[in-house]
Amino acid sequence: MKKTTVLGHSDLNVNRIGLGCMGMSEFYGSFDENESIKTLYKAIDLGVNFFDTADMYG
Repeated sequence: MKKTTVLGHSDLNVNRIGLGCMGMSEFYGSFDENESIKTLYKAIDLGVNFFDTADMYG
């Protein structure tokens, strides 16, 4: 059973474990766009429905 929680004051119900996407930008040095895309698809296949992103990530 996946543990979920309501996101903020919204009606959105997300898994408690999400994927942080900051490493998919230039913040930690070089990155591989194709690997990032594969990671996103794999996360979706595993049931991840919360992706931690921000405009500042690039």
